[in-house]
Amino acid sequence: MSFRWLNKVKWDEYGLVPVIAQDAVTNDVLMFAWMNREALSKTVELGEAVYWSRSRKKLWHKGEESGHRQKVLEIRLDCDEDVVLLKVTQVGDIACHTGRHSCFFQKFEGVLDAGEWLSVDPVLKDPDSIYQKEDS
Repeated sequence: MSFRWLNKVKWDEYGLVPVIAQDAVTNDVLMFAWMNREALSKTVELGEAVYWSRSRKKLWHKGEESGHRQKVLEIRLDCDEDVVLLKVTQVGDIACHTGRHSCFFQKFEGVLDAGEWLSVDPVLKDPDSIYQKEDS
């Protein structure tokens, strides 16, 4: 099997590429993450988003704990070939670990020296009911 198509992607010095997940119907930007070559090839193979977790240093199949998987309908590469866009169907309509539709739920309001970030999107499901806490 040939994976030459992966060579077109301009991977950073860590072997990663930034990825934007976008709702295929509404065009809402759902989240931002990273992929390495294995994550991108797994995404194509499975038809579901698989990312690289920089904090855990391992592959992360979106929704593996929460069930909120991302079905990938289309994959695009930007003009500089250094950013990937996934057009997805978000299972359960929740992409964010906070229980919201999108990770971009905070909006800046105000002026430069007197502004603040406001949460403008509702929590659709309590995150404590989504993720199981590990016992210490």
